[in-house]
Amino acid sequence: MITNPFRSTLQTSPSLVLEAEIRPTANQEMQAVLDQLGALGGKSIETLTPQEARKQPTPADAVKALLKKRGQSTAPEPVANVENKSIPGPGGEIAIRIYTPMGPGPFPVVLYIHGGGWVIADLDTYDSSPRALANVAMAVVVSTHYRQAPEHPFPASHEDVFTAYKWAREYAASFNGHANRIAVVGESAGGNMAAAISLMARERNVPLPLHQVLIYPVADTDMNSPSFQENANAKPLNKAMMGWFAKHEFKTPEDAKDPRIELVNANLRGMPSTTIITAEIDPLRSSGERLVEKLKAAGVDVEFKNYDSVTHEFFGMGAVLDEAKDAMTFAATKLMKAFNNASQREPARAQGNK
Repeated sequence: MITNPFRSTLQTSPSLVLEAEIRPTANQEMQAVLDQLGALGGKSIETLTPQEARKQPTPADAVKALLKKRGQSTAPEPVANVENKSIPGPGGEIAIRIYTPMGPGPFPVVLYIHGGGWVIADLDTYDSSPRALANVAMAVVVSTHYRQAPEHPFPASHEDVFTAYKWAREYAASFNGHANRIAVVGESAGGNMAAAISLMARERNVPLPLHQVLIYPVADTDMNSPSFQENANAKPLNKAMMGWFAKHEFKTPEDAKDPRIELVNANLRGMPSTTIITAEIDPLRSSGERLVEKLKAAGVDVEFKNYDSVTHEFFGMGAVLDEAKDAMTFAATKLMKAFNNASQREPARAQGNK
């Protein structure tokens, strides 16, 4: 275990200090969530052990508390079916949750990977995003858990989600999915792992996803970027927390330089079409922006959208945030486009084989 492999310096230039002083402001609804999160009494996780951190209130808890405070329903968004199961993994059983939308199917498949800095959170913490994705994208969503650090440091989490990806391809028919129409979606550290799946698939001669949606992904280890300077003390994610996550996830500095972590330095040629979503009030915003440019330079088809006045973790807050609803529609539209393009190519290939 190492102190902090993310790149940072003790001195900050005057221009960056000035930039840091001009911090973006959360809109009214986003601020209401942040205020509610503060009212839940959580502690700064960088001061806690991983075991303690996993018990802290989450942004998802804050959304539910806010809805309850307003007299609104806290029931999860309904889907046709939810199935919990476990699949074999390289280090033991991997918990997955399958969300099926209304309709006859077979449906396209989305492998969804939750965030949590590779250390905290689980399928319950990130329940709202896969539910909404299933309904809006009309896809069966397989949400996968993974081994977490420090008990299981890098690359355990990446190997688990890659195993889940291969399982979803092989067994898609068993859950009314279409094996040839599969995409990956991830938030935060999950966004990092979603992109890593594509890199690993190429390296290991496994068919790549049709599309990848990376939502405020960890794409590099630069903690001196403009967004880290602007949002060093932001909530619910800040600079100190990112250092804490890295300390637990990486055993050596070399781990943090792995192309599955430093996505911006990976060979990105041949990657699937990509959608990247970022938030203005997020230390990871610049990381996502840099990945957009690197993907474009590698000839990858990229769609990018940044959402002002919202924070890290906003994507799953459709119950209270219009920006989250818009981002969900944006992501789902890109997924459906990729799925439709694949379905149009299949008859053409079949005709050509006659």
